[in-house]
Amino acid sequence: MQVAHGQRSGSDKASHFSNSNNSFQSSIGFYLTGEVYYGQHGRSLRLDGMDEGYNSIARKRSIVVHGADYVSQETINALGWLGRSQGCPALAPEVANTVINTIEGETVLL
Repeated sequence: MQVAHGQRSGSDKASHFSNSNNSFQSSIGFYLTGEVYYGQHGRSLRLDGMDEGYNSIARKRSIVVHGADYVSQETINALGWLGRSQGCPALAPEVANTVINTIEGETVLL
């Protein structure tokens, strides 16, 4: 399964991480999944970062699991790489609901 990382986290593989607002970088660390809501990307899953200094403001940053059209083979074919999120672990739309249903409600996410 393909998962997009933050726009400023690196090229092919994420190598830069942040716990700062507007960094557009992914955050590393231990998360607990929260509640489902409907937002800009449709059905999404809130994340609570549990590692102070690494991902502790994930909820404030709106770091969530969501589906995104840019997580696709078509994007890779067009750009040469997978699309990038603003720091969220973004999934292909066709798998997003299944993943969200599986991990919602205080599941550990690393």
